[in-house]
Amino acid sequence: MIRLEKLSRKFHVGNQVVHALDEVDLEINPNDYVSIMGVSGSGKSTLLNILGLLDTPTSGDYILSGINTSKMDDDEMAGIRSTKIGFIFQSFHLIPRLTAFENIEMPMILSGINPNERSMKVNSALEKVGLTDRSDHKPEQLSGGQRQRVAIARSIVMEPDVLLADEPTGNLDTTSGNEVVKLIEELNLAGLTLIVVTHDREMGERSNRLIELRDGKIINDQRKS
Repeated sequence: MIRLEKLSRKFHVGNQVVHALDEVDLEINPNDYVSIMGVSGSGKSTLLNILGLLDTPTSGDYILSGINTSKMDDDEMAGIRSTKIGFIFQSFHLIPRLTAFENIEMPMILSGINPNERSMKVNSALEKVGLTDRSDHKPEQLSGGQRQRVAIARSIVMEPDVLLADEPTGNLDTTSGNEVVKLIEELNLAGLTLIVVTHDREMGERSNRLIELRDGKIINDQRKS
């Protein structure tokens, strides 16, 4: 599913070169549930951005579903990103003027999917996240947990292979956070590969595999039986 080979990402900060990722080797299998942890500056956000094709490595290779993405141009990466990768962010990133239905529909509009298919897929996604009765509500009319569920529905509506979650419970209270965690874990059990970046040790320990980064290198890769 995912293979990184000697993958590095360097940034120039003034006269210094920062090694955000330093020759990382990593394999993630289909249906894995992986958490990525590390202190601020460890490289986990850079790694997530590269896995999500929002950034490109300075050197090395990123192979996704047999496709080497490292040499792709922006349009090629956008095409794969829109069909194979779903994103959940801490801050939801919903469009305020759009309803829940319309927010979830947006990726399909951008991909040119016809209205009948869009409607069917949105309704299916709303049912999966338990928000069928909130489809016509705008973000301001929803609780934080409901907004994150809308964001999850938007992330899965294109039926991606991989779901990337960046601190998905960071802006939620404990009850809402637990509901969101349960939901994304159910998606993983249904076959979706789940990769979560988190500072929360308790959440990190829930995964089947815990990867810890420090100074751009993997220092611990623990797979649970």
